[in-house]
Amino acid sequence: MEKERQVLVVFPHPDDEAFGVSGTLALHIKNGTPVTYACLTLGEMGRNMGNPPFATRESLPYIRRKELQDAANVIGIKDLRMLGYRDKTVEFEQETALANHMSELIDELNPSLIITFYPGYAVHPDHDATGAAVIKAVENMPAEQRPKVHCVAFSNNCEEEIGQADTVHDVSTVADIKIATIKAHISQTQLMVKEMEEQLQNSEPQVMARINNERFWTYTF
Repeated sequence: MEKERQVLVVFPHPDDEAFGVSGTLALHIKNGTPVTYACLTLGEMGRNMGNPPFATRESLPYIRRKELQDAANVIGIKDLRMLGYRDKTVEFEQETALANHMSELIDELNPSLIITFYPGYAVHPDHDATGAAVIKAVENMPAEQRPKVHCVAFSNNCEEEIGQADTVHDVSTVADIKIATIKAHISQTQLMVKEMEEQLQNSEPQVMARINNERFWTYTF
C-alpha cells in the first residue's frame, strides 16, 4: 500500500465504511497516515431498529451517531466529520452546492487520496450522489493538483461496464478491526454478524474473501 499524505473518506451513511474500506483505513492509520471520515448523514431513515428492536424512528439517529463514533474509534480515525445532511435526500441536494461543500473539505485537508463511491455503480441513490459530488469537486481542480480518487463499486453490472478493480488491498492483518467495525454498527448488522461469524468459523471462501480483501477503482478524469 502506497504511503499517503492524507486520506479523505466521503460516504453518506454510518456503516458505509465498515464493509468495504475499514481494513484499508486501518492499514493507512497504522502506516502513520491521517484519515478524515466525512459522513453526510446519520442514516436516520434506516429500516433496521435492532433485533429485538432497541431503537425507534426518533431515537435511531442518536443511536447511529454513537455507533459511527464507536466504529471510527475502532478503526483509529481521529477526525470524524458529520456533515448534517438528511438520509435518503442526498440525491435531491443541489449538485453544485454539494460539490462546493466537497471542495471546501478538499481545500482544507489537501488529501493525496480520496475514497468514495463510484457514481452510478453503488446501488443506493445517496451513494451515487455523494460519489458524483466528490468527482465533480476533484474534476474542477487543476489537473496537476488533483488527488487520486479510489472508488467503491458493487452494483451487479459494475465489472461488466467499468472493468475489474485496479486496486485490491489485502487487509487480513487487520481483519479483527474490520469485524469489530462491522459489529459497532449493531442496529444495522446484528443478525448479519451472527451469520458472518459462523461462516468465518467454517472458513467459507466467499466470506473470507470479502473480509480479507478490499477492492477499488481508480477514477479516470
